Parts: sequence; structure tokens; C-alpha cells
Amino acid sequence: MLHATAGQASAARPRRSLSGVAWGIAIAVLVVLIVWPIGKLVAVSFQDSDGVATLGNYARAFGAERFRVAAWNSLVLASSVGILSVLVAAPMAWATARTNMPGRRLIGLLAIGSLVTPGFLTAIAWIFLAGPNAGLINVAFRALTGSDQPLFNIFSMPGMVFVTLLECFPFAYLIISAALKNVAAELEDAASMLGAGRWHTMRRITLPLVMPAIISGFILSFLEALALFSSPSMIGVPARIYVLTTQIWALFQFPPELGVAAALALPMLLTTLVLLVLQKTVLGRRSHVTVTGKSTAPRQVQLGWLRWPIFGFCLLVVLASIVMTYVMLFGYAITKNWSAGLHLDNLTLENFRFVLFGVDATRKALFNSLLLATLAATLAVALGGIVAYISERRLVRGARALGFLAMAPMVIPSIVFAVGLFAAYTTPPMVLYGTLSILLIAYMTKFLPLAYMNASTAVQAIGPELEEAARIAGATSLRTFGRVTLPLIRNGALAGWLLVFTFSLRELSSSILLFTNNTTVISVTVFDLYETGAWGPLSALGCILLLINVAVIGLGYALLKGGFLAKSHA
Repeated sequence: MLHATAGQASAARPRRSLSGVAWGIAIAVLVVLIVWPIGKLVAVSFQDSDGVATLGNYARAFGAERFRVAAWNSLVLASSVGILSVLVAAPMAWATARTNMPGRRLIGLLAIGSLVTPGFLTAIAWIFLAGPNAGLINVAFRALTGSDQPLFNIFSMPGMVFVTLLECFPFAYLIISAALKNVAAELEDAASMLGAGRWHTMRRITLPLVMPAIISGFILSFLEALALFSSPSMIGVPARIYVLTTQIWALFQFPPELGVAAALALPMLLTTLVLLVLQKTVLGRRSHVTVTGKSTAPRQVQLGWLRWPIFGFCLLVVLASIVMTYVMLFGYAITKNWSAGLHLDNLTLENFRFVLFGVDATRKALFNSLLLATLAATLAVALGGIVAYISERRLVRGARALGFLAMAPMVIPSIVFAVGLFAAYTTPPMVLYGTLSILLIAYMTKFLPLAYMNASTAVQAIGPELEEAARIAGATSLRTFGRVTLPLIRNGALAGWLLVFTFSLRELSSSILLFTNNTTVISVTVFDLYETGAWGPLSALGCILLLINVAVIGLGYALLKGGFLAKSHA
């Protein structure tokens, strides 16, 4: 008996060693993916082109007037978008979560759909609509009034704020909507029993309870606007309004000034870190203002005749943010001349034929994007699932720190991380620039938090008893994860995969710095077509991208019963 027990123990040790090796590899991969590029970013910011230590990059970054102006423009853009996002998202969230407004489900779905609609396509649609010369709104305005001035010039700071708002308000909407749904109904009922009217109750009870979420929504929208490249490049650059992201991009024109770009990127990273810490602090206060225990669902506010004006406001927002994007791009894609109207002689599929079969570059871009998005989603889900399991089950010392590291890419703006990747992988020991690998690392790492969050939530929902039973039966931690835990978290893993795939497919901020002619992707090709004024092919390629997005979102809703977008961002 003793001999058999000793044999079983000796057989178990290699299995446990194998698990330790697997966990060790996952940890090492995570450190290399995240810590190495950021470390190189910091190092390069203090070096000249010969690798000699210097503060000259910071002297130039903070001393040159064009960079100071760009920093101010970034602050104006991000602050304006943050404030307006809350002013738009809070009423929408309240209307869809707490009232009898008609079309609540549709408005909520379209608001979430705005989140995954590529911002550069929204910018292009509004250039078609509000361009000062040929924009449809301005053409109609001149025809009606006889004025020679445009009604609204999209190539301006207000135009850039407007288009950026359409891309950023869903972040505020999701978090405020989730907070409103979690308000305990008993608190509002108590106020009503004491004689408070519905508006008084909303102002004195509901609003203070969701104020942390409103502040958090402002911070998220502010940071997203600060890090965006799409709208500032397509609308701001033609108007000669430069922000930090477009100045960093300009520094990568040949020859690249990597040190100055890194010196500009680091303050963006520090700003993001500070504000996200503030967000976490503010959200942490929610536990002090809500009650514990089982709560009934929040009461629905009866709006009366106000439900139609509020519905009109919400409909106007989603029309501007998502519907007009699809309509304008599809209209330009299927017509020979959009201004000639929609009639049979003016309809064509030539633009689709051209981008799919007529140009090698667009086919290559489409193939590269689909390949990269598929690989990035698969690898991110695999790594995120393993790290979530280690972190939640405390399998190694410092497991919580490992989870924090997996979430770290969320606080790193895409263009900042791209600068770090360029610094890390254009010199030995590992030269990846010019290959798809560097883009794969960028997408996989940047969107790893989406996979990790879904996997972590799924692991938390699984009691440890089944895993303990497997270990008692002799299974290692690695085998337990593969045979017991993984099948139980497959829905969370699938949700993470779909999200990473969707966001990787549309990523522009990092792609614009890391692509080459052989590694171009859809987002960069759309940007190139925009710069050359090829509106028809651009619109056709944009429609293809939107159709892929719709198909992926539809698959997610079909497989996960509509929950994968909302649950992943709530």
C-alpha cells in the first residue's frame, strides 16, 4: 500500500510540474506582451537617435509651439466630448432603462451598435453630409436659401467634436444605463410614500445614486476622445487643427522621430492612468449609497406626452451616430454619382467589384484583417482565460497582480502602445516591424482585457467544488482547467472572442503606425482611399466592413441571447 501511494505521488509530481510550466509560460507571455513595449517606450523617450541619454526629446515636445497647441486642442476636444457625452448619454440611459418611452429596446440596441461601428466610417459619412462644398446638408441649404455660405462646416473644431461625440457617447451610455438598472426600487418608493413627486425623486434620490457612474462615463468618454486618431485625422488635419495623436502620427513620416513621439505619448499614458484611478475611486463609492439584500426591480416612470419628445431626441442621436453612417456609405457605394439621385441608370455594383476583384491591395487588406482579427481573438481568449483562472483561483503567488497586468492594456491608448511596439520590435533581438506579427501583438494585447473580463466573470460564477473533485481524483490544475472549467466558461470565452475580433477588425490608431505595404489592413486602406478621394471604392470597402460587423454581432446575439455586448461593457 505504501509502495502504491508513493508511486501515485511520484506520478503526480510531473503533472504538477507540467501545470507550473504552463502557468509560468502564460505569465512570461503576459510580461513580454505588455511590460517590454512600455519599458522600451520610456527608454526611447530619454534617448537620441544614437541611443545616448538625453532630455532633448522632452525639451522639443514641450518647447515647440505646434506641440503645445496640439496638446491644448486635445484637451479642448476631450473635455468637450466628455461633457457632451454625459449630456447625451444620461437622458438616453434613463429613458431606455427607467421609463415607458416607446422603442426602448431598439434605441438601446442602436446605441450599443454605435460602439462597434468604426469611427472612421462615421467621420466619412458626416463628411459626405456636412462637407462645406459638396456636403448634402450644405448643398440643400444653399438651394433653399440662396446663400453662398455652408450651414455647417464639418472641417472645424465643432465638427470634430460632433463626430468624436458620436463615437464616444456609447461608453457613457453603457455605464450609466447599468447603474440606473441597479438602483434599488425601495429607495425611490420610500421617497414617493413621503410625498415626493417623480421628478423630485429623480433629482434627490436617483441622480445622486448614479452620479458616480455619470462621472465615470465622463472620464471614459474623455479618455477615448483623447486617444482617438480617426476623427482628428480625417476632419482635424484638413482643417489644420492638430491634436496629440495626429502629431505623433506626423512624427512617424520618414524619417521617424521616435524619441519625440515617445515623449509626447508618455504624458497621454500618465493622464489615462490618473483618470482611471480616479474613476475606480469614484465607482468604489457606490457601495456606500446602495442597500444590500434582495431588491425589487426599479419602477418604470410614466412619461405621458413627454415620451414622444424624449423618443425623438434618442432617435435623433442614434440616427446621427449609426443609421446615417450605413445609409450614406451604402448610397455612395451603389451609385455612379450620388448627387444624381437613386434611379436605375445611376445604380452600379462596380465599386464592390473594384475593391473585391479589381485591386490586389484591397483584397490583401481584407485577407490580412480577417486573419489578424481571427488570430488575435483566439490568442487573446486563450491567454485571457488562463490568466483569469490563475487569478481567480489564486494558483500562484501574486495571482491578483497577474490579473491587474492583464487589464493594463485598457489604460494604454492604442497609438501610445503602437509607439512602444515600434520601439521594441524595430531593433534586435526581435525585429518584427514589416510583418503581420507586430500587428497581431498590437491587437491581441490591446484587446486582451475584453477577453480577460469575460473569462474572469465566467470563472467567478463557477463554484470551486467541481474543480476540487477533479483534483481529488488526481487531475492537475492544467487538466482540471481544460476538462472541467473550460467547458463551463465557453459562453464567456465566446463573447470575448467576438468582441476582440470586432474591435481588431476596425482598429486604426495602432495600425496606422505599424503597417507596411505588405501588411496593410482594412482600416488603413479606407484611410488611404480617403486621402486620395476615391469615394466610391472607399464606401464599398466600408460597407463590406460594416456587413462583417453586423454578421459578427448577429452571431453573438444568436449564440448568447443578446448579452455579449452589454455584459462585456457594463
